Amino acid sequence: MNGTQWIIFILLIQVIHFLGTWKLYVKAGRKAWEAAIPVYNGIVLMQIINRPKWWVLLLFIPIINLLMFPVVWVETIRSFGKNKVLHTWLVILTLGFYIGYINYTQDVTYIKDRDLKPRTGLGEWISSIIFAVVAATLVHTYFIQPYVIPTPSLERTLRVGDFLFVSKFHFGARLPMTTLAAPMVHDTLPIVGTPSYVADVNPETYKESFWNKFQLPYMRLPGFETPEKNDIVVFSWPADTVQQFFKKSKGVRKPIDKKSNYVKRLVGTPGDSLAVVDGYVHINGKQLKLSDRARLMHDYMVYSNKGVSSRLLKEVDADDYMRKYIPTNLSQGQVNALRSMGIAAGTDENGKPAIYTDKKGLSIDVIRQLSLNLSEEAPRRRQANMTKAMADALRNNNGIDSVVMINTPAGTPGGNIFPQSPYYRWNMDNFGPVYIPEAGATVEINKKTIPLYKKIIRDYEHNDVKVEADRVLINGKEAKSYTFKQNYYWMMGDNRDHSEDSRAWGYVAEDHIVGKPVFIWLSFDNFQDGIKFNERPRWDRIFTTVNGEGEPVSYFKYFLIALAGYFVFDWFRKKKKSKEA
Repeated sequence: MNGTQWIIFILLIQVIHFLGTWKLYVKAGRKAWEAAIPVYNGIVLMQIINRPKWWVLLLFIPIINLLMFPVVWVETIRSFGKNKVLHTWLVILTLGFYIGYINYTQDVTYIKDRDLKPRTGLGEWISSIIFAVVAATLVHTYFIQPYVIPTPSLERTLRVGDFLFVSKFHFGARLPMTTLAAPMVHDTLPIVGTPSYVADVNPETYKESFWNKFQLPYMRLPGFETPEKNDIVVFSWPADTVQQFFKKSKGVRKPIDKKSNYVKRLVGTPGDSLAVVDGYVHINGKQLKLSDRARLMHDYMVYSNKGVSSRLLKEVDADDYMRKYIPTNLSQGQVNALRSMGIAAGTDENGKPAIYTDKKGLSIDVIRQLSLNLSEEAPRRRQANMTKAMADALRNNNGIDSVVMINTPAGTPGGNIFPQSPYYRWNMDNFGPVYIPEAGATVEINKKTIPLYKKIIRDYEHNDVKVEADRVLINGKEAKSYTFKQNYYWMMGDNRDHSEDSRAWGYVAEDHIVGKPVFIWLSFDNFQDGIKFNERPRWDRIFTTVNGEGEPVSYFKYFLIALAGYFVFDWFRKKKKSKEA
């Protein structure tokens, strides 16, 4: 729906409300016309049901109103003596139309000073739960949203297993566009695994369903910041076609606000010319200076005639390297047991027994359990993922001959590289330059430039785009230029060689921006192994800020001190009250 259609829809709802309640307004001592005036009728209704006038605001907030409408319906019929459980179910299951039935067929009496307290313990419990969910949904949707880092694209700036609070108000909260959705969840209902919203597009025909008519246009509340270079940003993944993250399924096309959330570093803003040169971002011809908290990582090849041991890589905290073990003998039973644990076991390229693991290696428990007799190979060269500081530490080690950053040469086309066109022979290490579109800016359109902007023009700005021979047709007319309607951004992971980012799927539209991570409230070292009671917390990262200068400082101990102080104060306060009583 566009803005005009939504106004018409709201007016239609107001007409239905007037026709279904005007007699009840009169019985409550009000005038019939008061049920017909938008917004004012809500204020009057709150007075009738003895609820705060500010509840009216909640009826106009997307998602929140889905929770509040049933509450108001129930409160309305109870104000006219309909207190039975049957009445409650009837008004909810009929989406409020039962009120219209009462309005025209029942001779009810208005109860002006009814008791607002639930009559049973169950009713009080349900009432508390409803308003807790309303409050939590309000905070989650418009202020702060919890988020967990699931992938290593920002290692070591943000670690896998970091639990974040993401601010919606820094950039201004994006109002929900999908109006028919469950509160407090994103795209999937927990446990059942079904979509959490009512809106769909056929993945084969891309034909929208009836429910998509209830989509709201993109709107954003005012913020006190605009996204800037070096900001870490949470956004809706532009290329998302998965129904549920990390699970294979048939492709779907989601509403913008129900796309999977990604977190990356913003490296290019509207109007910039961006290039990646030998793994480093350049903006308008100059290398981008990153925040001092950024921990840029690349793949390096480490060389040593003495052999590159895992111990040396572990000492500098390198990542993503493979370990090879040479067992004296390896039975089929041992192979099967190792494979059942997700460990590669069998023979190497020379047909000799071998076991391969990631950087964690084989645990002592596994070695003892399977009675393995083995040694670890230290090859003369090994690939590992490291920061520059880690690489420098290895270079200073007498046992290491050289450490070289791995780069794909310019002009060598890479796989899955935006814009997937033979005109652009780019790769992850040498990419661009590309222009990052700015709202109101105009670019030349031809068969060579259209691959860069086709997705923007077609998917984000909703035009029909066709390329016929040397002509580009936009909405059926030949186009030589195009003027952008909104701003676009370029997002990349600090872990440059292990990040699927704008180099793969291109620009991030302004309407895809979700928020800004501000605080790490919890962090686990072995999060990818699954949440267990023996998790290893990263104490130095708990209660640290994401942004700022210098090394992050944990405020966890100060929080514990404040919490202990509160409990001591509360104990003395209660003790004093009991003495006075």
